[in-house]
Amino acid sequence: MKPFHVLTAEFLHETNTFSKLPTTLASFAERGLLYGDEAIAARRDNNTELGGFLEAGRTYRWTVTHVLSAHAQPGGPVTREAFDTLTAPIIAAAQKHAGTLDGILLGLHGAMVPDFCDDGEGELLRRLRAVLGRRIPIGITLDPHANVSRAMCDLADILVSFKTYPHTDMRMAGRHAGDILQRTMRGEIRPVTLRVTRPMLEEANGGRTDVGPMVERLARARAYEQQPDVFAVSINGAFPNADIAEVGASVTVTAQGDMARHAAFASALADDIWACRHDAINQFLGVDAAAARCRDYQADGRGPIIVADYADNPGGGTYGDSTNLLRALLQAGVQDACFAPIVDPQTVQQLQAHRPGEVVRVQLGGKTDSRFGGGPLALDVTLVALHPSGDYTGSGAMIGGLQRSWGPLAVVRAGGIEILVVTVRAQMLDLQQLLTFGIDPARKRVVALKSMQHFRAAFEPIAGEVIVCDSGALCTLDYAVLPFQKIPRPMFPLDRDFDIARWLHDNHDGVYIPAAPVIPATSAASADGANP
Repeated sequence: MKPFHVLTAEFLHETNTFSKLPTTLASFAERGLLYGDEAIAARRDNNTELGGFLEAGRTYRWTVTHVLSAHAQPGGPVTREAFDTLTAPIIAAAQKHAGTLDGILLGLHGAMVPDFCDDGEGELLRRLRAVLGRRIPIGITLDPHANVSRAMCDLADILVSFKTYPHTDMRMAGRHAGDILQRTMRGEIRPVTLRVTRPMLEEANGGRTDVGPMVERLARARAYEQQPDVFAVSINGAFPNADIAEVGASVTVTAQGDMARHAAFASALADDIWACRHDAINQFLGVDAAAARCRDYQADGRGPIIVADYADNPGGGTYGDSTNLLRALLQAGVQDACFAPIVDPQTVQQLQAHRPGEVVRVQLGGKTDSRFGGGPLALDVTLVALHPSGDYTGSGAMIGGLQRSWGPLAVVRAGGIEILVVTVRAQMLDLQQLLTFGIDPARKRVVALKSMQHFRAAFEPIAGEVIVCDSGALCTLDYAVLPFQKIPRPMFPLDRDFDIARWLHDNHDGVYIPAAPVIPATSAASADGANP
């Protein structure tokens, strides 16, 4: 029997609309822009959405055409040039193979904002539907920090978000979407994705899944997925640093049959998210309090204290050059510590003229926008090492086997702190980001990192204690300092005292159910017979 033909692509970006740094084509190339077989070779065996798509393809004997894998570091809006350039080959491949194509799988993020519209994923799906119509089923995977739009639900048949944060199940989500697509292509099911929202920028704990109320919610979601007409339940904590109309936490159900019943289940989860909106797990310290905790930390045979700068997380689109926490650690006299990263290509360039062991006067960090997280620190630093490429290969649960790069970097020492100064923005989520460059975090007493939650996958196992702080950088939890203009109001936590019953009445109970698509029982290729 003729195998199904499936088109795949990965095109991901989490857009912080408040960032001054546009996301360009070079931003995607910096992270690793791969096409066709090259992308397959690099990503098929790792924790990637593509890996899951290909696993499904091998199981079901699909013919897979992979277009590209493009993933830029979170940052400012994606330029039209970058969006159009990376969308074009996906659309061209869909047009080229339209006659034989049975299905499409896309690894997306769900929080991409180009500089010309609010919904990058919706725009990509619109362009695909313009050339393919509704005949071809499309499955998409999303990050659980997606701001899921009506267009995503309308234009994709299948929606599967990761269920872990730190994200350790990207491959599993890809396989899950592939399994649903197989059944759809065979004509066994006709999935539709509904969405339920509440007026809040994000889930109280950012979607954290290792502890807290999300654990029970996900257990309920997995149990509901076992019902015959339910194919995927996704709980999206949202990405709040997006000034767009459709921002916020959501629950989606990809299903068929009694959609009102499915909506009631999703609404119960959404109601629980709303009811727990004040229940934060993390205790966010100010930088001076965090530094004092680090100074007074007694390891007593345990691992280091990990202090995470939640607000300057490059994984949330921040600049990675906030200096407020580093300043506080230095002023507190913290010893036997490391700090990573400070994104400062100018200082890295300056240090190229010096040799290890030299003491150099630098203006470190804080150069992008000193309003958020602090300005440059004037420091005399000892140059420890220079690394011209900054390349490393992950070894942990999130990016194990994947090659990444900081770009040219330097390791310097100021007081009792070794500092990783890098060129390319990235958050801390793997031990190799330090070990490759001669810093062993397990042997330090204090480890300061820029990350929200992903660091826990690799660093919590070596930690004696973990604390988090808000340095006032671009991902600060003080949303009132961010210049929101487009988001609908009321919106928690910007608005705290409003009538949720009235909001539900005025917004269809927060429920959106697309019309069921008209899809022929068999597509062009499957007319010759479906896979067994």
